Amino acid sequence: MERILLIQGANMNYLGKRQPEIYGSTTAAELDAMLLAHAHEHAYFLEIFYTNIEGEAINRLYASVIDGVQGLVMNPAGFSQGGFALRDCIAALPFPYVEVHMTNVEKRGIHSLLAPNAVGGVYGFGVNSYLLGLEAMLRLLRGGSLRN
Repeated sequence: MERILLIQGANMNYLGKRQPEIYGSTTAAELDAMLLAHAHEHAYFLEIFYTNIEGEAINRLYASVIDGVQGLVMNPAGFSQGGFALRDCIAALPFPYVEVHMTNVEKRGIHSLLAPNAVGGVYGFGVNSYLLGLEAMLRLLRGGSLRN
């Protein structure tokens, strides 16, 4: 069974309450339930980790190597624009990274410092960005091609 770590970056714990006109009304708990149901349905282990502190994300990532995590899906959120230490950590990981964002960050003028370390990214599809990112990670881990 594949082990995927999903990290929710700065401010994501306040999902559903923070700027619902931008991020929607789905709460963090509702999103977690949806993603864990997806993991159950597709037979993989999913750990969801929320943090507003970059150093905590880094510590969890290094621990994930020991824990046998095979892939990282992350919405870096507030870490996107200033997470230089997080960027360096991700570059050192022995497993793939898929970046997700609920909004179209490019349209909003946000450039992620972490994106160059990602295999790919999904953004602009609301909570479905997570499902699409997890599907892409599963294809990577299960040996499927992401190219035609």
